[in-house]
Amino acid sequence: MNRTQKGAWFTLGISSLLIVFMAIIFGAMFAAGDRRAGVGLVRFWIWLVLLFLIVALFFVLRKQSPAEPAADERDHLIKRNAVLASFVSVWILLAIETILPPAFVGDAGAIPVFLLPIINTAIVIVALLVYSAGILLQYGRTHQEADHE
Repeated sequence: MNRTQKGAWFTLGISSLLIVFMAIIFGAMFAAGDRRAGVGLVRFWIWLVLLFLIVALFFVLRKQSPAEPAADERDHLIKRNAVLASFVSVWILLAIETILPPAFVGDAGAIPVFLLPIINTAIVIVALLVYSAGILLQYGRTHQEADHE
């Protein structure tokens, strides 16, 4: 497994954890009770995300062997295709972000301002997910094609 694949697995794992973390924070924001309601799970999840970061960075930065390949032209092509897929997903999600709120609150409704950074952060995290999934799918496809030849 080369550095690009390890980075993609890391990005896939951390973005998945962050999506769940954002959902927990979003739920805690609207929990009934005082302002500290629902914070216990958020504190636990922060430690889980930090632990994942430390352990995963160790494995991503560590070389498996001295013969671990550096990036070649195929890796650059795979990264470029994944960036393109991620870019397209950002534009699709931004279009959805523009269309859905008026559908939920109507033309006369208002969206709380604190939700806008949360929505944009979620779009970035989903774009990271698409990027890492695109890399891993392309590597899987090229290995399957090589096995059939």
